[in-house]
Amino acid sequence: MEALKFIVKKLAAFAVSIAALSFIIFSLLYLAPGDPARVLAGARRVDPAILESIRDQYHLNDSFFSQYFRWVDNALHLDFGNSIRTGAPVTDTVAPHLAVSLELVLVSLALSVLFGILFGVLAAKRRGKLSDKAINVVALVGTSAPSFAAGLLLLYVFALTFGWFPVYGIGDGSFGDTILHLTLPALALTIGVSALLMKVTRSAMLNEVDSDYTVFLRARAISPLKITAAQLKNAAGPILTSMGLVLASLIGATVLVETTFAIPGVGNLLASSVTMKDVPVVQFLTLVLAFFICLSSAVVDIAVYFINPAARAGRKRGAL
Repeated sequence: MEALKFIVKKLAAFAVSIAALSFIIFSLLYLAPGDPARVLAGARRVDPAILESIRDQYHLNDSFFSQYFRWVDNALHLDFGNSIRTGAPVTDTVAPHLAVSLELVLVSLALSVLFGILFGVLAAKRRGKLSDKAINVVALVGTSAPSFAAGLLLLYVFALTFGWFPVYGIGDGSFGDTILHLTLPALALTIGVSALLMKVTRSAMLNEVDSDYTVFLRARAISPLKITAAQLKNAAGPILTSMGLVLASLIGATVLVETTFAIPGVGNLLASSVTMKDVPVVQFLTLVLAFFICLSSAVVDIAVYFINPAARAGRKRGAL
């Protein structure tokens, strides 16, 4: 029952966050300087008759809240209007770009979790030794390097100098060619994210390496692998929490990395849509990004509650 209450509470907070963000995102149209109809018309020249037809199409003569609730109602029915540039439904315009970005983010997330946790655990286990110092240096450089700068360096070394990877794009669509094209962008995103996870994992594991139960398990001749698994489980709280922040930073960094590698993903589409003032597409993409960030935060909090017994105990003590 306690777990169900916690899940409901987190999902309610997620719903409230999305509602507040949807209001802010919709308001961007009216916060932009000039006539909203002129903004919706995009970068082209239009005469007053076309502007008036745009006002009728988007109900701009209605009150602000009437327009907002109509937009929310349409959004709940997956109707986000039409792109100003293409004239096609926004969802049809965004779908292929979103698929590319999801592939890139998922590959980078998998690599970041693998390298970040693996080397973070290794650094904690070998605290003060050469390998620990080397990992700390790598983590410091990784967290300091912007993703687009890392991307440019990877492009110069592995694409231009050695010619091992393509310079831009996503290839012909086949699995092997797509992986080849996404390798460098994924590595550019992974460098900073995995470095952050290394530092968090190392810090969380250091508390467990010197704990009393670790000494007890070693005294009972438990295998080092099982001891590490127990330590990692107890250190899962801060690691999982940081993974929520990692996913948010990945989504933000994707915009710059996709531009650097000319990948036709959400980031590239968002940048071009802002330039061309394609407001319906910008609103939809911003809402989608906010949805994924808030959802990842809620999922991470729920996962921490079930995986880490200390988190549940702390919440019970707080309730008392």
